[in-house]
Amino acid sequence: MKTKLCLLYGGKSAEHKVSLQTAKAVIQALDPDKYEIHPVYIDTEGAWIKGPQLSGPVEDVKALVFSKGNEIVPTELSVTVGSSLSNEKGYDVIFPLLHGPNGEDGTVQGMLELLNLPYVGNGVLASAAGMDKVIMKNLFDQAGLPQVDYVWFIKSTWKANRELAYEQVERRLGYPCFVKPANLGSSVGISKCNNREELDKAFEEAFQFDRKIIVEQGVQARELEVGLLGNDHPECSVVGEIVPKKEFYDYKAKYEDGDTALIIPAEIPEEVAKEMKEMAIRAFKALDCSGLVRADFFLTKDGKLLINEVNTMPGFTPFSMFPLLWKHTGVEYPQLIEKLIQLAIERYEEKQEIKHTMDE
Repeated sequence: MKTKLCLLYGGKSAEHKVSLQTAKAVIQALDPDKYEIHPVYIDTEGAWIKGPQLSGPVEDVKALVFSKGNEIVPTELSVTVGSSLSNEKGYDVIFPLLHGPNGEDGTVQGMLELLNLPYVGNGVLASAAGMDKVIMKNLFDQAGLPQVDYVWFIKSTWKANRELAYEQVERRLGYPCFVKPANLGSSVGISKCNNREELDKAFEEAFQFDRKIIVEQGVQARELEVGLLGNDHPECSVVGEIVPKKEFYDYKAKYEDGDTALIIPAEIPEEVAKEMKEMAIRAFKALDCSGLVRADFFLTKDGKLLINEVNTMPGFTPFSMFPLLWKHTGVEYPQLIEKLIQLAIERYEEKQEIKHTMDE
């Protein structure tokens, strides 16, 4: 009997196009003999639009939901599609292929929890904490994980006294530093700053994407990444290294011009790889993650490992770092998808054993 799989993709975030790339790749890799594939597209306004069941790869994952030629009113479909997820003829597993806010930040995960449905990836807490860089770094601090120094600001506080905010950055971190929206992935809205003028422009840019931003101390280091798979007992992939030809690994380098070298496995000593994997598992457990995570690190010139962040829904095309790490570990892309679906079912079944009411 086929597994009835619902793919959620698109979304309201700035990473909408990235999600479409991911959805196309996953659809191409899924075995139609094993899965009933049901696409649900979320447009940039947040409306849910259900497409026809798929029997194979598609070229345009956005256009396919309109392929029947029906006139669709997205605002009416939002409630209809959302509620149909949990009816008696609903789906066996939901696979959220959503990046950024309103996708990997716990909002969709919370809805799926309320509907009591199995879904791939991290739960509400891990998704929300992993999306908010400030909360994530605070949890890493508590777990004793070494990381670069940082400060953070709310937009209203910055607007009330810009000078004070900039002085705090200069006093605490110095230059160079990196300014980032607190709740956005894929390197959107990130700027490197070498002086006050660049810092001012960077704040303006980052606050276009979020009401909270984080500023991190610049560090000269190699950028290393490792993939994790599992629930309570995650396993690590080989370690990979990102070598951007630009000053840092920005959105354009990731998704548009390919101006980056990915070295897998990374050329690092075995003891460094071992330490990195141990730290990655600690970070995974500190956020109570499940399913999949990509953990990113800095390796300084003096050999010190610093955790940068974890991504709870990393780029997921066959050419993205996370699937490539697992390919070099011996897990091909279709196998990776199947493993994630199985992990989702296992976690769901475990949750069903939890009692939510007292016996009368």
